Amino acid sequence: MAKIQVYTGDLPASVRFGKSVAVDTETMGLNLHRDRLCLVQISDENGNVSLVQIQPGKKYPNLIKLLTNPKILKIFHFARFDVAKIKHDLGITVTPVYCTKIASKLCRTSSPSHSLKSLCYDLLGVELCKEQQTSDWGAKTLTKAQQQYAANDVLYLHALKQKLDALLKREGRAELAAQCFNFLSVRAELDLLDFDNPDIFNH
Repeated sequence: MAKIQVYTGDLPASVRFGKSVAVDTETMGLNLHRDRLCLVQISDENGNVSLVQIQPGKKYPNLIKLLTNPKILKIFHFARFDVAKIKHDLGITVTPVYCTKIASKLCRTSSPSHSLKSLCYDLLGVELCKEQQTSDWGAKTLTKAQQQYAANDVLYLHALKQKLDALLKREGRAELAAQCFNFLSVRAELDLLDFDNPDIFNH
């Protein structure tokens, strides 16, 4: 059973992490400019989960220090959105980054789906419940169901990375994946400048 801790203020300075953390966010919606950041979930390699509730106008120096630490890898699923949202709301560039969705698209080309739910089932045999996905993440107090949902979004990312790294190596695409991960901060900047539609990489 995962240990889940909810913080209504900044991440405590006493919380320690290893060489990598799994990260996800919850927002009021999927519009980068309109919908505010409500929650940042962080899990270490041992399954300890920190849920940091984000309030407009408040400062989060310890959280920011973690997300910008060049010695700690941040593992996301669909990092493009999360990195852009964190940059928009907290004013920082998250680095370094690994994205399980990009990794899956590069090495699991036979799969019709690269969602977190599909990855967890296909690679780990874990079935995720997504019922709380569209719940009110701006609520002052998170329900136990919301807390568990938020935790599940980061609890399996370390294990997925391990599986995907092996597949990337097998298919000879590990270096290509690394270059894609390094480009994510630029992709996020383009999204924030509304160069996502039309995309400058389209014809």
